[in-house]
Amino acid sequence: GGGGRVPCCAPGRLPAPQPPCFLPLAEVFLPEETHGAAPVDFLQQLPSYQSALRRRATAGGGTQERRAAPQGPAGLRAAAGLGPEEEEDQVAAPTARECPLSMAEKRRLRVNKQADVKHLSGGKQWRRTSSKSLKKVLSEVKEFSSYLKLWRHDIHSIEGKFGTGIQSYFSFLRFLVLLNFIIFILMFSFVTLPSIIAKYGMFNSSFAKIPPKNIEPHCTVYEPSGNKGLIYFYDYLKHLLSGTGFLEETSLFYGYYTIDATWISIVRYNVPLAYLLATFAYLALSLIWIISRSLEGFKQNLVHAEDQFQSYCNKVFAGWDFCITDPNAARLKHRSLRYELQTDLEEERLKRKIADRTTKEKLRIYSLRIFINVIVLAVLLGCFYSIYRATFFSQENSNGVSNMNFLVNLLVQYLPSIVITTANIVAPQIFSFLIRYEDYSPAFEIRMILCVFLRLASIGVLLFSLWSQISSCNTDMCKACGYNYELYPCWESQVGQEMYKLMIFDFIVILAVTLFVDFPRKLLVTHCSCKLLQWFGLKEFRISDNVLEIIYGQTICWIGTFFSPLLPAIATVKYFIIFYIKKVSLIHTQKPAARPFRASSSNFFFLLVLLIGLVLAFVPLGVSIAHIPSSKACGPFRNFNTSWAVVPHTILEFPKPLQQVLYGIASEAFAVPFFMVICLVMFYFIALARAHKRVAEQLKEQLAMVRFDPLFCTPKVFFVSVIRHAGKQQFS
Repeated sequence: GGGGRVPCCAPGRLPAPQPPCFLPLAEVFLPEETHGAAPVDFLQQLPSYQSALRRRATAGGGTQERRAAPQGPAGLRAAAGLGPEEEEDQVAAPTARECPLSMAEKRRLRVNKQADVKHLSGGKQWRRTSSKSLKKVLSEVKEFSSYLKLWRHDIHSIEGKFGTGIQSYFSFLRFLVLLNFIIFILMFSFVTLPSIIAKYGMFNSSFAKIPPKNIEPHCTVYEPSGNKGLIYFYDYLKHLLSGTGFLEETSLFYGYYTIDATWISIVRYNVPLAYLLATFAYLALSLIWIISRSLEGFKQNLVHAEDQFQSYCNKVFAGWDFCITDPNAARLKHRSLRYELQTDLEEERLKRKIADRTTKEKLRIYSLRIFINVIVLAVLLGCFYSIYRATFFSQENSNGVSNMNFLVNLLVQYLPSIVITTANIVAPQIFSFLIRYEDYSPAFEIRMILCVFLRLASIGVLLFSLWSQISSCNTDMCKACGYNYELYPCWESQVGQEMYKLMIFDFIVILAVTLFVDFPRKLLVTHCSCKLLQWFGLKEFRISDNVLEIIYGQTICWIGTFFSPLLPAIATVKYFIIFYIKKVSLIHTQKPAARPFRASSSNFFFLLVLLIGLVLAFVPLGVSIAHIPSSKACGPFRNFNTSWAVVPHTILEFPKPLQQVLYGIASEAFAVPFFMVICLVMFYFIALARAHKRVAEQLKEQLAMVRFDPLFCTPKVFFVSVIRHAGKQQFS
């Protein structure tokens, strides 16, 4: 229809497929005074209303008015209802391409606009021309950048063969590659590069090494582990896999950065402060990026969380994925939709069953759930205790095993990683078996919750085990340092080595499972007619399990970047290779899951779990920065009690007025009013959201009445009644 007009039909009849008549927009949104409508100023401020008015002004008020309006600039302004003082708003009006008009009307509108430009002043003509050119350049740049997007063709091919569910996993993997690459650029630019430039004297630079101040001499002794003299090849391999030896002395780990400041020409660069601020920056960047990407998925999640009738309609009439071109993928999508409908029906059946349960049945099911939860809790505690004991054994015996026994030494060093990986594989199978007897709804993914908790909590148990050993001091010499200097002379580097080993071992496991489990299983199922093998079949590509794998690795990266600044570079390469491993595995050795995870069609679930991993990464990093004493033998914070102490030390170097401002911001006198203002703003937006939700509910009710009552087919009656009712709700 024309801009600013609403199609209508005669009252008492259902709309027929014929050319619609039109009502003026003002008559729809602004009820007549005789009806006694409540004020509707708040509706006039809605973006949809303002946009409709702009389209009406641009289009000249509708088809009939445009035809009746005189041609030329004056006619255009008269049809649009604009005076000379409103010409500035006309410049920002939508283009002819954006207007819902026929091609002939768009050509007429373009001619009128071109004629109107000739009567503008030189400055306005230049602004309009430059704005148009800028929009065209930005559009071309955006179109060109889409061709440079990483794995664009591969992801589109996967989407065409397997649908949007599996495609969302690979898009999520691409997001993590880009995120880790940006974090690597951040840490390398502000931490690693200045240290390298200063140490090698490039660009007329120099550095000041951190001298020990008020530190006991025995606390400053640090000799990186490594073989002296003749080194065998397997020693290099062991150091490469464990992060010890020659790698411990490189910029990969925390202990390399022992520079207090660098001078590039006359500019002084504070390395300890830059190290800490870069850590805060990559955490803040990750948080903002994840939240911004989650907003769209959150809106879609709210749309899908409607009543069951709408859910059925969406699946039946809008559930097909038109990106699918492969016949096998089409059959899979059929099964997926059928399974989702069956699941919805099963949920409805279970709701009725739960509502009809007797007291005896409720007592039985709750008792069974308590018993099963006790078993699950015992399994989790057993996993955590195994990780704790494995970490203690590895830290105490990694240096005691003979260096000539390469495999035993490597096994001892990787013992915590092996135990964590084993727990992540075995425990979910136990959970899947036990949950069958709890009689939960299919929508309640309790197994997924337990797997997320197990994977993320296992990292926390490992760090807790390390901290308990780092902080254990039984002698006066140890208490003088503040940490166990004998076992951990540079404890930050050794924590970084543990994170490095977890990441390397996680990649080795993913590669080994693909090569030595999935590929032989594919050969056996394809070329062997054994009924048992055919019953097992190919392994399913479970999206949720694969997502948990990479989120587990990303959480390790977030925690380990403070202790190993170049760890994001390793994570970038790792995820880059994993993309091709998973792609080959999906196409050649696995099959898509017949029962996909419910959130597989949206990235919201992935980003939500990733956000949980990021929030959990804040805890160990906060404890390491603000609570545990920093190493006195290595690192940029060797002269500070904790890593956070560099911030107040730097503030003391500021001018007195700036110090007072910063101390005032950090005081309770500023924090309490600021918190109250934030609460008021939050309550305002909550009230605004509730008002919008109430208006949306009224619109839904009116739409339901349109469906059942033909009298409400007339849009004027419909919109006037809705707005009058919404205005009463708003001002009541």
